[in-house]
Amino acid sequence: MSSRRKAVAVAAAALLAAAGCKTAAMDTERTLAAAGFQLKIASTPEQLAHIESLPQRKLTPTTGPNGENRFIYADAKYCKCVYAGTDKAYDRYQKLEVKQEIAENEEAASMNWGLYGGWGPWY
Repeated sequence: MSSRRKAVAVAAAALLAAAGCKTAAMDTERTLAAAGFQLKIASTPEQLAHIESLPQRKLTPTTGPNGENRFIYADAKYCKCVYAGTDKAYDRYQKLEVKQEIAENEEAASMNWGLYGGWGPWY
């Protein structure tokens, strides 16, 4: 394989990996929003710098201004935002994640066509 083809293959693999990460981040962010997390978008360079200083694309427990439990999810790369939620929002998020996993498992199980795959015994 020529060096140019190798470079193109590496670039294509990197793009696919980045697309996969972006899709996973988008799925997580949709679930957070559905669970009641509040979206806060950085509108100044200082806010973006603060978002960049937080753990990225990980749901992190923290303490709110009144001492209550809070959970944050920072994404400085794609949405340049933070999702913030309470214990109740976190509980809803966990339930939605379990429902999503069950749905994915059921979909995968429904596609198990056995020995013949999707073609049946006629191919």
